[in-house]
Amino acid sequence: MKLGTVHHDGRDTLVAVKSDTELVDLSDLWPDMVALIEGGDAALEQARARLAEGAPVIPLEAVQMRCPLRPVQYRDCLVFEEHLANCLAAFEKNTGVKSQIAPVWYDQPIYYKGNRMSFIGHEQEVTWPAYADHLDVELELAIVIGKQGTSISRADAPGHIWGYTILNDVSARDAQMKEMPGQLGPAKGKDFDTGNILGPWIVTADEIPHPAALDMELHVNGSRWGGGNSRQMQHDFARVIEHISASETLYPGEVIGSGTVGTGCGLETGRRLSDGDRFELKVEGIGTLANRIVRR
Repeated sequence: MKLGTVHHDGRDTLVAVKSDTELVDLSDLWPDMVALIEGGDAALEQARARLAEGAPVIPLEAVQMRCPLRPVQYRDCLVFEEHLANCLAAFEKNTGVKSQIAPVWYDQPIYYKGNRMSFIGHEQEVTWPAYADHLDVELELAIVIGKQGTSISRADAPGHIWGYTILNDVSARDAQMKEMPGQLGPAKGKDFDTGNILGPWIVTADEIPHPAALDMELHVNGSRWGGGNSRQMQHDFARVIEHISASETLYPGEVIGSGTVGTGCGLETGRRLSDGDRFELKVEGIGTLANRIVRR
């Protein structure tokens, strides 16, 4: 099942996808996506029943897309070796700082916590941050946590995945290159309004076998920039959940990104965004997440 949030009749509305052109309103059952997720399996069955019972539909063309949910917590990982190697080479070229992949990267998932309040959705405009000149997109797969847990084992971890969606972690590369030698992690390279994008839908986990092996592609202004497959993750999402949840509780509605698939950003191939560019991130089985960036 595909689920999302749209703006319709003056309000944000929780919906299920009935067809390529039709949606079904679920907002009388749950106020938002997090409430649906917290309802567990029973809530999903109720949503499926609403789809099957011939409920009135909303034409897709009559709505504006929104971010499927405001994450309860947001973490982003870095688990694609090709992406990391390419970016280290680009950072060396731009900063003169030589580095190599640290052994710890192979031993455990590496991640940071981002700004959960800065998310937008499909077809909403990204505002170019005033302090940056070099902007980039990042093609990622993300999971949504569906069940609370602490110190979750790798074997049990797939049962905590509620759904999958597309993540675009828009990045200010010049700010990132300046701050990363400080060895604390990304800050203004990642944190700015409209800098995180999810959507267009969340696909429930029952439709995507674990571990996910989905084709991923990035296009900018209709030109293919790169892509790969989520099977190339060094650490799959079960291992990611196991590591993050060690002595730390995960809650329904949390979002965890995979990090960028190899060649899934411009930095890896010497490209950068320009004012007005439109980017499309496509992930097999989920859809296409498209946005335009505007320098105001």
